[in-house]
Amino acid sequence: MNGLSLDIAGAAEQPVLANLLQFYVHDFSQLFGGTSHCDLSDDGRYSIDIPLADWWQAPAHIPLLFRLDGVLAGFALLNAVTHSGLPADRNIAEFFVLRKYRRAGLGLAAAQALFTRYPGRWEAAVMRSNTGARNFWQHAITRHPALADTHVADHNDSSWNGTIFRFVISAS
Repeated sequence: MNGLSLDIAGAAEQPVLANLLQFYVHDFSQLFGGTSHCDLSDDGRYSIDIPLADWWQAPAHIPLLFRLDGVLAGFALLNAVTHSGLPADRNIAEFFVLRKYRRAGLGLAAAQALFTRYPGRWEAAVMRSNTGARNFWQHAITRHPALADTHVADHNDSSWNGTIFRFVISAS
């Protein structure tokens, strides 16, 4: 997608990522109707369980901001911590595209750019109730031209309830 950039967020951009996470959790809240998960705090903000400082300190953690023509459009948080317990070079811990850019190809372009930029063994886990994300990742993964191997597993145990995509992207 022309004009799309995926920039590693500097530590000074941690507040920007914190602000974007509010929108991310807002979108996630629709998956938790009837529960207290994703309720607002008294200050009108979502409590977020993601220790942001780790993304600039922990090994293999990569915070990325998506920009379209220089304007913030989303983010990805990559690490090597998997839900399957199997090793991976990269795990998609969080991935978010602002609503105004959805269904316009930005998410697919960002995912493809991530895979190309960081070839190797990947994992992406999707909650069972998030069917839109499951369909998105199935499409994004299988369309990558350097896809060398893929495995999709359904997990329903104490560690994860949903789909886990494991795949390999070959280096160009």
